[in-house]
Amino acid sequence: MLTKGPSSDVLRASISSAPSTSSHGSAQDECDSLGDVYVWGEVICDNSVRTGSDTVIRSTGRSDILLPKPLESSLVLDVYHVDCGVKHAALVTKNGEVFTWGEDSGGRLGHGAREDSVHPRLVESLTVSNVDFVACGEFHTCAVTTAGELYTWGDGTHNVGLLGHGNDVGHWIPKRISGALESLQVAYVSCGTWHTALITSMGQLFTFGDGSFGVLGHGDLKSISYPREVESLSGLKTIAVACGVWHTAAIVEVIVTRSSSSVKLSAGKLFTWGDSDKHRLGHGDKEARLKPTCVATLIDHDFYRVACGHSLTVALTTSGQVLSMGNAVYGQLGNLHSDGRIPCLVEDKIAGEHVLQIACGSYHVAVLTSRSEVFTWGKGANGRLGHGDIEDRKVPTLVEALKDRAVRYIACGANFTAAICQHKWVSGADQSQCSSCRQPFGFTRKRRNCCNCGLVHCNACTSRKALRAALAPNSGKPYRVCDSCFLKLNNSSDPNSANRRKDPVPYQPGESNGDTKLAKATLPSNMDMIRSLDIKAGRQGKKTDGLSFLRNPQVSSLLQLSDIALSGGLDMNRSAPRAVCIPATRSVTTSRAVSPFSRKPSPPRSTTPVPTAHGLSLSKSATDNIVKANELLNQEVERLRAQVDNLRNRCELQDLELQKSAKKVQEAMTLVAEESAKSKAAKEVIKSLTAQLKDMAERFPPDHCAYNVNETKQHIIIWNKALIEWWSTFVFLF
Repeated sequence: MLTKGPSSDVLRASISSAPSTSSHGSAQDECDSLGDVYVWGEVICDNSVRTGSDTVIRSTGRSDILLPKPLESSLVLDVYHVDCGVKHAALVTKNGEVFTWGEDSGGRLGHGAREDSVHPRLVESLTVSNVDFVACGEFHTCAVTTAGELYTWGDGTHNVGLLGHGNDVGHWIPKRISGALESLQVAYVSCGTWHTALITSMGQLFTFGDGSFGVLGHGDLKSISYPREVESLSGLKTIAVACGVWHTAAIVEVIVTRSSSSVKLSAGKLFTWGDSDKHRLGHGDKEARLKPTCVATLIDHDFYRVACGHSLTVALTTSGQVLSMGNAVYGQLGNLHSDGRIPCLVEDKIAGEHVLQIACGSYHVAVLTSRSEVFTWGKGANGRLGHGDIEDRKVPTLVEALKDRAVRYIACGANFTAAICQHKWVSGADQSQCSSCRQPFGFTRKRRNCCNCGLVHCNACTSRKALRAALAPNSGKPYRVCDSCFLKLNNSSDPNSANRRKDPVPYQPGESNGDTKLAKATLPSNMDMIRSLDIKAGRQGKKTDGLSFLRNPQVSSLLQLSDIALSGGLDMNRSAPRAVCIPATRSVTTSRAVSPFSRKPSPPRSTTPVPTAHGLSLSKSATDNIVKANELLNQEVERLRAQVDNLRNRCELQDLELQKSAKKVQEAMTLVAEESAKSKAAKEVIKSLTAQLKDMAERFPPDHCAYNVNETKQHIIIWNKALIEWWSTFVFLF
């Protein structure tokens, strides 16, 4: 990760492939579990210019990075999920916090101010929620919490229904979508350029936004400003969805019956709809589809992930195979022999690999294999493929710069790519000077790693200890940190520091200043009440997070400065249930596919039951969802029991067949033994007849023998021939 030294204005990466020589070995073990973000392609950079001793003109620009490099950050971020849009990106830490960076056009960064961010910056209004993953479009951003709530923000003024709040108002800070989703839990969301799709925990598919080309799947071209279920897929379970620019793709679970037996199995089938230009839908023609349509040529495959680019669709099977369809102008299909009219299999260097994840940019593709290797192909402009040049690749090519990194996750933006890799501790043996004082190490100046930023410092610059160090094995005990981190940790622990911080006033189009003042005036009293309740619960020995009260839909956007005015009291009997996340893959805008993986964080605040006077209770919606889940589980159990009974019957039939075959073999062996005995008896008869003939020949008188000697010889020869023929016939028959 990256940290900022006290005597330097530049950010430095604490990444190395060599082990640490620090004496804090346990801290290194903890560090190895952290997630570092690497980026390459067209990314935002700082173009600030100093005009005088105290005057700095701050500006941002975009530069091309040809090889993967660590994401610069002033904090140590344990990254769990990352997503990329066109000119901005977002990440989620294992603590459920959201950080965004890039260009803030229309408020898509969620910071409430018109200010670009070169480095990841915390979305403070989401700190009261435990976010599971994020999705980035070109003009907006979405976040799904562990409680199944969906927050959206960004430019909704000129994009019909893009944010899903039922109007065309933009939001500069996250706002929760209610209405049609009030009693549902959102499990996954995908952002396109002009539309958005989401999946609930029950497998229902909802879409909203611009309906051009039938991209919403509702059978018409109408735009919808609030989430609406895709009726043609009602009753089926959607397990993955991806949004392109003007097309959408989804993986839908279908019950399939094998022809050889009556066993019914569930399999994921690829459905596409919207604009079919460049054959991006995979149906072999260029006719638009207004409703989800199954790709007939891929009916024999079992899919579980899908990703969409600008004019491209990529799907991943459960066996680890990648299939692509659409425009082949830059080689993004990954198959030299395909024109994109019909789906083709991506092979070449990944033919023997098991692919775990796929991601699409506008015109490039990235895949992650089971060996933690990343392959990219397609358009190479801006260095988005990570091969150190800007050349296009028409077949999958290994990203050599990430070969020694344990890559966990990949994401594609329109013109750039990101990956989450396992953290590597800084090598003190390769670093010759202290990161703070810049003095060379020697006999008296020993090397030590900071347990917060991970950089190598001298013993003089790490003489102080602090609690809650990011890389400390035990956050409750003090560990050595550098002077810069010591000040940061102390400032973060100061309760008055939050009050001293001046937040920029967000720009809220179409909303009055009176509501803003009311929200600001109400915020301190509510926070004080929450703190007091939290203290009381702590005294009673109950591990309850006071912020969990903010899960109430009336106050879920408490920190939103002007979107929602606080009203009503806190509902003490409601605790939001935790959503069951579907491991699906997603594509952004003209971008990529993601698939969030489940992590193991500390118990989220949203799922912590709220103590009431009558004990712990669940909301009605939570109870209904649990009942529905139990019904589905019971149906699944019955289906599995039927399969078990079917298999048991088949085994019994096979056992009967084996017994019949064994009986036939025994009968054949008995017959062979009998025929063998007959053969032996025939041989004995032949030998006896031959001896009798010889004896008869000897008994003839000499004169008679002399007279009939020739005749006797002839008779003997005839007898011998007859015996030989008879023996040959006997052997042939038996």
